[in-house]
Amino acid sequence: MNEKYSALTSNVSMLGHLLGNTIKTACGDELLEKVETIRKLSKSAGTGNQDDREKLIAELQNLPDDQLLPVARAFSQFLNLTNIAEQYHTISRQRETTLCSPDALDELFTKLVQHDVNPADSLVAINELNIDLVLTAHPTEIARRTMIHKLVQINKCLSQLELSELSTAERARIEQRLEQLIAQAWYSDVIRQQRPTPIDEAKWGYAVVENSLWQAVPEFVRLFDEKLQQHLDKKLPLDAAPVTFSSWMGGDRDGNPFVTSDVTHEVLRLSRWKAAELYLGDVQELINELSMIQCNDEVRELAGEEHEPYRAILKQLRTKLIITRDSLEAQINGSAPLSKHIINDVAELWDPLFACYQSLHQCGMAIIADGLLLDSLRRIKCFGVHLVKLDIRQESTRHENVISELTRHLGLGDYSQWCEQDKIAFLVRELSSKRPLLPRKWEPSADVQEVLETCKAIAEQPREALGAYVISMARTASDVLAVHLLLQEAGCPFRMDVCPLFETLEDLNNGADVIEQLLNIDWYRGFIQNHQMVMIGYSDSAKDAGVMSAGWAQYSAMEKLVDVCEKAEVEITLFHGRGGSIGRGGAPAHAALLSQPPRSLKGGLRVTEQGEMIRFKLGLPEVAINSLSLYASATLEANLLPPPAPKQEWRQIMDQLSDVSCEAYRNIVRNTPEFIPYFRAATPESELGKLPLGSRPAKRNPNGGVESLRAIPWIFAWSQNRLLLPAWLGAGEAIQHSIDNGDTAQLEEMCREWPFFSTRLGMLEMVYSKTNLGITEYYDQRLTDEALWPLGKQLRSQLQQDIKTVLTVENNDHLMQQDPWGAESIRLRNIYVEPLNMLQAELLYRTRQQKELPTELEEALMVTIAGIATGMRNTG
Repeated sequence: MNEKYSALTSNVSMLGHLLGNTIKTACGDELLEKVETIRKLSKSAGTGNQDDREKLIAELQNLPDDQLLPVARAFSQFLNLTNIAEQYHTISRQRETTLCSPDALDELFTKLVQHDVNPADSLVAINELNIDLVLTAHPTEIARRTMIHKLVQINKCLSQLELSELSTAERARIEQRLEQLIAQAWYSDVIRQQRPTPIDEAKWGYAVVENSLWQAVPEFVRLFDEKLQQHLDKKLPLDAAPVTFSSWMGGDRDGNPFVTSDVTHEVLRLSRWKAAELYLGDVQELINELSMIQCNDEVRELAGEEHEPYRAILKQLRTKLIITRDSLEAQINGSAPLSKHIINDVAELWDPLFACYQSLHQCGMAIIADGLLLDSLRRIKCFGVHLVKLDIRQESTRHENVISELTRHLGLGDYSQWCEQDKIAFLVRELSSKRPLLPRKWEPSADVQEVLETCKAIAEQPREALGAYVISMARTASDVLAVHLLLQEAGCPFRMDVCPLFETLEDLNNGADVIEQLLNIDWYRGFIQNHQMVMIGYSDSAKDAGVMSAGWAQYSAMEKLVDVCEKAEVEITLFHGRGGSIGRGGAPAHAALLSQPPRSLKGGLRVTEQGEMIRFKLGLPEVAINSLSLYASATLEANLLPPPAPKQEWRQIMDQLSDVSCEAYRNIVRNTPEFIPYFRAATPESELGKLPLGSRPAKRNPNGGVESLRAIPWIFAWSQNRLLLPAWLGAGEAIQHSIDNGDTAQLEEMCREWPFFSTRLGMLEMVYSKTNLGITEYYDQRLTDEALWPLGKQLRSQLQQDIKTVLTVENNDHLMQQDPWGAESIRLRNIYVEPLNMLQAELLYRTRQQKELPTELEEALMVTIAGIATGMRNTG
């Protein structure tokens, strides 16, 4: 074992031992021995011992029904604990000396000096830094809030155990606390019994803010400020907000019938209520601390004759916050608000605290001002009075249906049947008109009424409460204009960013033309005030065309969109709809941002953070600080030291790779008759619908086939059987085709010199490392008809060939050669994932033979699905 991972493996062993104690107490010696036997066989099988692999399969196939659930739970909990140990290792004290990973911000400033970047340019970029992380509730986050809380507590214990000079009694107490937490997790439901509502999802998001980001954001800004002073001898402006947060939870109604205008209203109230509660905690702490009596004239005027002026001002603010919190709580509970005099404007929070801050500085107490008070001021700039801004997302045809129903009612014909130019002419005419379009006595259908109610809900909010209005499956200029018209008709008093989401291969290729058409409309150009937001879809484009073709389409679309907007002198913000998995655009944040086209981050960074990745990247304060530092350093580096634009010959090769990979991908997914039966048999696709993961249905059309599956369950299903097909299919084949054409030297050059291409290959390597040919073959043999075996064998053979191809281009001997930490992480988790895979295949085999499922078998199956997701991590 590599020495630098010894602290990690030691923690994994300790947590595993404590879990073993819990299993022994809960289920007896016999079950613990069974679990240990399975674990040891899995570890041996992982090193290539075929005899032990056969013994492992036999052990799992011969498990009696009553042992299936506890064994599944044991390995699922092992994975939870391994993940928490690994996550902790990235912030532990040992990491500093063992991994020697440089601080992301230090590394950035060193690079800027090495490349002679003008400090004035650096300061401009830093002052304009705008990172908006959008929290989304994609349904691969299976952990309940109560379980997440226990994992956070386990993390704290691991931190305490690292302290030197602990007495024997102190160490024993901490280990006892750890065992208590592990036992609490064991005796609790590890997954939800009921599908969460959109309100539940929003509360989960607010819990992440409360438990992690509330602490992490001011600490990150403080760290950023310190690095700036250290390297450039400048301070961040007091009102700097380099990072903000938005959310889709309770606003994303695309294909989710449970997100209604009423839900959106409630989520917005909940967000404000949680913000008031958090600020109240801050103010109470400040009241305890700011007992000083010296002050300037402004504070004296605000405080009157009070002896302790700062406390007097803070107590006034506390009273307002209590009234605000209690009034919002009354509304949430269905009662009338207790008072109209609640805090609505961020200035009501900022002004009194800023007055205190200035006074303390002027009276020689800067060291006090720059403590908790400064943290509170920075929270106000980041979180405002609304905590997170809510995005609204709706599918384009829903808006078209509203206008079609309206034009039919008005006797103007059917809008949906008009050509694009007629639609644009009508929409622009109505947008320019001063009279209302909606008739008073019109009674629209329920679906149309819901869209109109959503627009009214937006119009009733202050601008600061809302992020963007995202149009999924946007294809045309009229899709964007239609939303602007509906918002105008709802009486929306402000300009909202209406953001088309280009998702499919065709829509990505046409996206720049759509934006150019919009910018050529005088009304539109005047209305948007020189700012356009466009969302790049990673999920559906990859599902449509495969990862290689989708990746190049995304890159090309970004280039063209930036060019169109620069030519029109319009600032563009590209909004990246990435998921956690490679098949949905996932990649290490730093590498992903530096692999984008030059100039594509000039308008700031806006990116989705979904489900499980929120917890892994933002769920602990120290981890969140690291993640925010990576985002900030990568965004600044991309703007100050932009990556090279690709050479013309590289573009030509990418065009070929895109065409060949798309054809290879679609040839399997669309044109192979056996593919759909194979997919449904070899993965738990149909069983996934039973797992209460998210509020949104797994399919857009409940009666549709694979094409109607959402991108997330499509990826999720393939990650369960360890083939991870959508994340690699077509890519290696295309690269081999290019090698066969004599392009090896150019491919190697692209790998060395072009971050876009090298990041693609790195992502493929990580995917390949998570696949498992033996497990995939086992699923085939246990679950699929023998007639489908040749297809499975063909896909595994292709995967093996693709791995060789990528390693050849990279001149590497083995996978993840440049990322030994990542390879070690996968190896550690595989010991526990592979028994769950084999157990899942066994459970699928048994449950598919029965019409009526015993509750224990169904629950055991759900636990294996959740456990494998935990082990694979970026599954959605």
